[in-house]
Amino acid sequence: MRDAITSVVNKYDLTGKYLDDIAMQEIDNYFITAIERLKAVEIINSQSSQIIKEAATRLYTEQPELIRPGGNSYTTRRYAACLRDIEYYLRYASYALIAGNTDILNERVLDGLKETYNSLNVPLAPTIRSIKILEEIIKAELISKKVINYNIIVEPFEYMIISLSEQNL
Repeated sequence: MRDAITSVVNKYDLTGKYLDDIAMQEIDNYFITAIERLKAVEIINSQSSQIIKEAATRLYTEQPELIRPGGNSYTTRRYAACLRDIEYYLRYASYALIAGNTDILNERVLDGLKETYNSLNVPLAPTIRSIKILEEIIKAELISKKVINYNIIVEPFEYMIISLSEQNL
């Protein structure tokens, strides 16, 4: 897993260049947003069960057909698998937040996920919606805690949403 600093250094190392003003600004931005990212991860770590439960409740309230007979979360096994997946998205988003880098999302979550879901006939729209709900819950919590730069949590969630939404052409 790479973090923001490692990514910058690797990019410059590959080209054999010294760090320039652009690189230094990227690294500086990583440190400037560190406190907000730590606060977000602290909320995720301390409230993960409640966040997952609230995300599932909102998703199934919006889309009750998912838990009805024939729905993709119908049966205890399928419902549990959905909750497990929501937990994965939340946990890996927290890793990406702390690293200031989305590479881990590709490595551990997204590579092959869309194809797996398609092969299992798991609809992507509710999955994407659950990720958006996670983002909304955490953003609201950061706002309630008066974290000024609450938009720092957007990147990993939006990255997953966009990656899962992309159409194969």
